[in-house]
Amino acid sequence: MTTINDAVSRVRNVLKGVKEDLFMTDRFIYSVIIKYAKMLIRRQDNEMKIFRVQSLFKTLPCVDLIEVDKVEACCEGIKSGCTIMRTKDRLPAVLDGAYGPIIRTVASVDGSILLYHTYPSAYVRLTHSSGYKYNKNKYYWFLDGYLYLPNVDWEAVSVTALFEENISVYSCSETDNCSLAQDRQMPVPEYLFAEIEQFAIKEIITAGQIPVDSSDDSQNILR
Repeated sequence: MTTINDAVSRVRNVLKGVKEDLFMTDRFIYSVIIKYAKMLIRRQDNEMKIFRVQSLFKTLPCVDLIEVDKVEACCEGIKSGCTIMRTKDRLPAVLDGAYGPIIRTVASVDGSILLYHTYPSAYVRLTHSSGYKYNKNKYYWFLDGYLYLPNVDWEAVSVTALFEENISVYSCSETDNCSLAQDRQMPVPEYLFAEIEQFAIKEIITAGQIPVDSSDDSQNILR
């Protein structure tokens, strides 16, 4: 897979060939690249293609859960006696597809039970249906960066998704070598990069004014 540094370097090299004195930050180039990457990934998701590229997806094997009330879970209409669990912390940023965050699977930690994606309102309607008591499926919904899981009593879940954010911080131990930001692989299919780069180069050249490094570069993803 292509790293952030590789993608930025390829675009920069093409731009230098167009205009030798053109100056821009790596952060700016990357921001344009990732904008078009997200656009094309949404298109691929709409065409039902993105889930075929298994190498793009990363797994958080043990995400802690805590119990929350129905109001926070936006599920006030649910019948009494329902326990709702929520991921203790927000998930790392997940790329959006045509139908929301691209989450491949949410499952029990051992992988034996898969949960089905739903929405709070849809789950409330389901609980009021006549056949609900025979429904043995488990469900989840995504809200404000958290996963909510009704009617489970687990301490943790496994989550596999198309993460935009670096998830190494969730698994690095003292013996792990966490990579630098620019060496991270981009969660984008290789076959999309030529199109992404064309869009990015066209926008940068057309923009005319290229931002330079400011005095405060503390938030630079490529610093």
